[in-house]
Formats: sequence, C-alpha cells, structure tokens
Amino acid sequence: MEQPLTTPPQEPWAPALLFEVLAFAAEKHRHQRRKDAEASPYINHPIALAHVLTREGGIQDLAVLSAALLHDTIEDTETTAAELEGRFGSQVAAIVLEVTDDKNLEKHVRKQHQIDHAAGLSTEAKLVKLADKICNLRDVLGAPPAGWSAARKQAYFDWAAQVVVGLRGTHPGLEAIFDGLYARRADCL
Repeated sequence: MEQPLTTPPQEPWAPALLFEVLAFAAEKHRHQRRKDAEASPYINHPIALAHVLTREGGIQDLAVLSAALLHDTIEDTETTAAELEGRFGSQVAAIVLEVTDDKNLEKHVRKQHQIDHAAGLSTEAKLVKLADKICNLRDVLGAPPAGWSAARKQAYFDWAAQVVVGLRGTHPGLEAIFDGLYARRADCL
C-alpha cells in the first residue's frame, strides 16, 4: 500500500504531490466526457475547480485542492473511499465523501440533500462545493450541456443558488464570483 499523501511541514503545499492526485483523477475519469456540445474531457472539470480555488480563491491547502481534483471520483467512477484514504489520507477522503452524492437516491432527492446539508459541511468541503458551483455556472453560461432548454438552465442556476446559501460565510471572494455568475443567468437563456 502506498503511503498517504502528506505535505511536508515546511511547505504550504507540494506541487509534486498534487500532480500525483491529478494523475490519479485523470486515470479514473479517462473514459468520461462532459455534457457540453464538444464532449470535452471530464478531467477538465476537476482541474477547473482546483484552478478556481488557487487562482481566484488563493487556496493553497493541499487537502482542499486534492479533494477538488478528486471530488467526483467516488460519485462517478469505481473509486472507493478506502482507495482514496489509502492513497491520499483520511482528510482528503473525508472531504470527498462530504461532497459526494449518493447515486442510489433519485436525482431530485440528491439535489434537495445538497441544499439541506450544505451548511453542515466542513469548511474544506464548502470550498470544494463552492468551486464546483462556480465552475458549473460558468459551464452553463459558456458551454451548456447539449439539449438543455432555457428553463432547465434557469432551474440549475436557481438550485445552485439554494445550495450556496448554506455555503455563505466560507469565502467572501468566491461567493462574490458565484454571485456575479448568478447575476448573468439571463445570458444563457
């Protein structure tokens, strides 16, 4: 078994270790595509989350950035929580589990669960969830899923805003970015 991913105490984050996480996520998502018209590689989405967190949010916490890159692995691939914990440690696995939807539930139940439980997430999970909603709004604005009607796009924006209510107070800068994107929702209708 590989050693859990750890950050040396003298460094705020270690790029080499983050690339290990990225390679793992890329391998897990290798056969997946986004729902946009170009069917872009799925790995672009987790990379976008990490980019938002580092470049726009100033986040350098390795566990948060790792969880951002891995946030959909349990939900959308055959990855297990035990696998993440064994490779990257219990903190990263716990954050990913917090933001993972239970695919055994109906979609409307999963969506309501995100609204109901957002406020109770850890700060780390709230950061990942906030970055996810930012990236998803950007995608709906710039490269929406093929076949989404204006009503479905509007419904997504409104649902994301309900989730973000529970994330408020976590990172004012990222919240302002979300709010700016939400204000542009008419651009995609």
